[in-house]
Amino acid sequence: MTSPNSPNSPTQPPLKFAAFVMNTTSHILHGAWRRPEARQHDFNDLDHWVELARTLEQARFDAIFFADVVGLYGDYQGDWRKFVDSGLQIPSNDPTVLVSALAAATEHLGIAVTSSPIQSPPFEFARKISTLDHLTGGRIAWNVVTSASENAWRNFGHDGLTDHDDRYALADEYLDVLYKLWEGSWDDGALVQDKESGIHADHTKVHKINHHSPHYSVEGPHLVAPSPQRTPVLFQAGSSPTGRRFAARHAEAQFITAPSPQDAATLIADTRRLVSEAGRAPEDLTFFQGLSFVVGDTEEEARRKERELDESLDLTTLLAHAAGGTGIDLGAADLDTPIGDLTTQGTQSTLLWLRQAVQGREPTVRDLAENRARSGRVVGTPEQIAGELSRWRDAGVGSVNVINATIPGSYEEFAEHVLPVLRERGLARSEHTPGTLRSRLGGGDRLPDSHPASGYRNAFTPSRTRA
Repeated sequence: MTSPNSPNSPTQPPLKFAAFVMNTTSHILHGAWRRPEARQHDFNDLDHWVELARTLEQARFDAIFFADVVGLYGDYQGDWRKFVDSGLQIPSNDPTVLVSALAAATEHLGIAVTSSPIQSPPFEFARKISTLDHLTGGRIAWNVVTSASENAWRNFGHDGLTDHDDRYALADEYLDVLYKLWEGSWDDGALVQDKESGIHADHTKVHKINHHSPHYSVEGPHLVAPSPQRTPVLFQAGSSPTGRRFAARHAEAQFITAPSPQDAATLIADTRRLVSEAGRAPEDLTFFQGLSFVVGDTEEEARRKERELDESLDLTTLLAHAAGGTGIDLGAADLDTPIGDLTTQGTQSTLLWLRQAVQGREPTVRDLAENRARSGRVVGTPEQIAGELSRWRDAGVGSVNVINATIPGSYEEFAEHVLPVLRERGLARSEHTPGTLRSRLGGGDRLPDSHPASGYRNAFTPSRTRA
């Protein structure tokens, strides 16, 4: 009999897979865009994205996950020229504009977009996402971020970066408005569209939300009738204590970059505890581990390809990205300088993961740059990669965000060589599953009753309001 923890256990579902991309040239593995086969510098070309989406759908990926930023990272060597010179997420285009085109080119592929509360008022954002969820037939996800960039906050009229915990408090407030619009403003059955009677919608089932809070005042009603999912699938990526508590309250999927399956298991167990404390079922939150892959017919070939990849990477740009996310300029530091105990209002999870990845000594500036390139890297034959993915699944990881070195090559190689082996071992599904993205990730079409957003269902009907 197969053990429940066995890689081939019938009780363990196949892993889900998303392509982790950004509407820019240089996203994660900086410098790889210069490789002859790389096409990510064609990010302004719509065909580039449409062809990638079709490739992913044909390979039965579950989603394409768009990261995004709305400002430069912290200075490197005293200013921001490094980001422009190396194409480090600048220029960077709005991923939400691509969604309709990708939806028209695919039938099953989920589409996740990243957005921060500072980017748009909640009423406008709710309307955009509901429209996209309609147009995709319920395939939209939203990665909730809090923007750790000083430049991003100044771009939207603020004096500078708000404190780390205050950013999450603002996100809580933002989500509260969105939940009222998505879940409460329209009751089920409100949209009638009866040509004979001429009644298009039942006004008794459509409600103003009259929200007032420290940062937002929204009267409503929501101008879009309920979409297939109402609320999009909610992703979150913070790994700080505050970020994980936020995920425990709100997220359905958390993007993690744990250094190892063992670290992932510890993180997942503790986060599921937080989910329970938030009044939700532990299984309401699934975990997407970020991994990149170097594939070879033999292990020797895979290691040779890894060396070639490392030779093409730009260490200083990797450092500018890693350090810039912490809000600290390490451009003048020697690569072997110890990091020390850094206090920052930036991305605290970067330093937390670095200290877990470097055991037995204080991490250095060089470690910070190299960790950015090698963290989550899996190298080997398809069979060896399948074995490693089995260990991640046994650790509690339900899904993988596949990080690319090149587009489309990284995804074509994974689809052609790795996925067939994963399917043989029950680690990847063989066919598309119909339905909304939420249902394909293991839930129903709508958020479960245990989610805080469900409290706004029918909350604005006259009988409930009077009660």
